Amino acid sequence: MNFKRTNSGDADFVGLVQELDKYLSGINGNQDDFFRQFNTIDTLQYVIVCYVGKIPVGCGAFKGIADKVVEIKRMYVKSTYRGKHIATLILKELEGWAKEEQFDTVVLETSKTMQPAVYLYQKNGYNIIPNYEPYKDVPSSVCFKKELISF
Repeated sequence: MNFKRTNSGDADFVGLVQELDKYLSGINGNQDDFFRQFNTIDTLQYVIVCYVGKIPVGCGAFKGIADKVVEIKRMYVKSTYRGKHIATLILKELEGWAKEEQFDTVVLETSKTMQPAVYLYQKNGYNIIPNYEPYKDVPSSVCFKKELISF
């Protein structure tokens, strides 16, 4: 397994995000258009693509949203590769890169119905926080925060 640091122009990342969007459309239902507007990838500069051999199997990204704060975006692992801790490894890669870029806080949003994602973040030290904008009044959303510790 290996990881590539890239940006949102990467063809493998774009392909994985297309799969992710299709998957999320079924979960988001009539709120899909609302969420899509916040999940565009055209300006993401910090993207990780995970490979097993030469096969892209997962991805994640982050973007700066405030001084020293990043938001994790577009976390996805292909269904046939889930349960192998790939999402945790992608998350750790993103956190390490964010620290290298001098960020110290990570936030993210996911759906309450996506219990595997909720568990992923909780087991990796993320704490539930009040929903931040633009998810403040979205009952299906749950937001998380983690302070990145530098040694």
